[in-house]
Amino acid sequence: MDRAGLVCQEIVSPLTPLRVAVVTETFPPEINGVAMTTGRMVEGLAAAGHRVDLIRPRQVHEGGMILAGDASGGVEELLARGIPIPRYANLQLGLPARKLLLRRWSLQRPDVVQVVTEGPLGWSALTAARKLKLPVISEFHTNFHSYTGHYGVGWLKRPMAAYLRKFHNRADLTLVPTRALCGELAEQGIARVDVVSRGVDTTLFDPARRSETLRRQWGLAPDDLAVMCVGRIAPEKNLSLIEKAFEAIQARHPRARLVMVGSGPAMAGMQARQPRAVFAGAQTGVLLAEHYASGDLFLFPSLTETYGNVVAEALASGVPVVAYGQAAAIELIDHRVHGWLVRPGDEAGFVAGALAMAESPELRAGQRLAARKRVSNLAWGEVVESLVTLQRRVILSSPATARR
Repeated sequence: MDRAGLVCQEIVSPLTPLRVAVVTETFPPEINGVAMTTGRMVEGLAAAGHRVDLIRPRQVHEGGMILAGDASGGVEELLARGIPIPRYANLQLGLPARKLLLRRWSLQRPDVVQVVTEGPLGWSALTAARKLKLPVISEFHTNFHSYTGHYGVGWLKRPMAAYLRKFHNRADLTLVPTRALCGELAEQGIARVDVVSRGVDTTLFDPARRSETLRRQWGLAPDDLAVMCVGRIAPEKNLSLIEKAFEAIQARHPRARLVMVGSGPAMAGMQARQPRAVFAGAQTGVLLAEHYASGDLFLFPSLTETYGNVVAEALASGVPVVAYGQAAAIELIDHRVHGWLVRPGDEAGFVAGALAMAESPELRAGQRLAARKRVSNLAWGEVVESLVTLQRRVILSSPATARR
């Protein structure tokens, strides 16, 4: 075997640690599904012995400088410049950094570049990687083109879809969290798509964290119904359907309480319409897990999700879920076994399903155990292993690898 073949073999050997450049415009402690997922992936890569070059916008508390962190723990950080996202002042939109990345990756060449988000920083990372002939993987986390109608810019839907198609077709592979989304992107003209699922921390999210103290703070007796919703309180989350479903429940169960965990641009309006609801704000860690486990029923009516981590977290917490049959729900829920599934867009069916679940404590009790069992094997370690397998495949198939 010639030297080129030996180098190629060394690069993709399952025993060879990889150097992975991860470019993302959101990262913990920011609170959203993309940040959480990316944080878990970076943590898992480092724990498995791989080196991670993390490039992200500096967050609000980190000041305005561009900094390079050390590589302790297997992760080296470069904090790029960013600007606040309208309506989401705590999140930063990464500014282009093509020249910076060209210099960085020329001096310390990664084995593969993983572009998590499709903003200006992500685009410049794609451009720099292509210039340096580096293998590139992109990720599809958010249906931005589906958000346009919720923010009064529906005319942007087609241009946004075209941009996303062009963005992801520049990569060697695009990763999505579900088989259904894999098919959808293929139909939209995105050429190379594969699936890496999401995990859930079943040690953190556990029915044993149910707190009667917390429920009393919500104004609930032991037999009263806590109807939960966790996530960004924003127009694209279909909040009006949450309100319709809860109003139907409350008409039969006056002591029921709607508990909203999260924050967002639509929070003030919803507080005005739902003065008796509990608005717990954004929660993390054990407190978030206690909020989940202290609920009795979880409503998830969003139609814009690529996955929906909150569905898996609710199930792990032993809370049955009412959701449309798509994204994480269709992957994880069997109708009437782990919750209640409704055909996407069937609002009347969603309200009826929420009411049926509220009316049947016996059904919910059986589903609590089934829900927990359903996600018990979704360990993040296995998800990271799947990611590394695909990274090695992309490295092996890259023309740049053969030249090296």
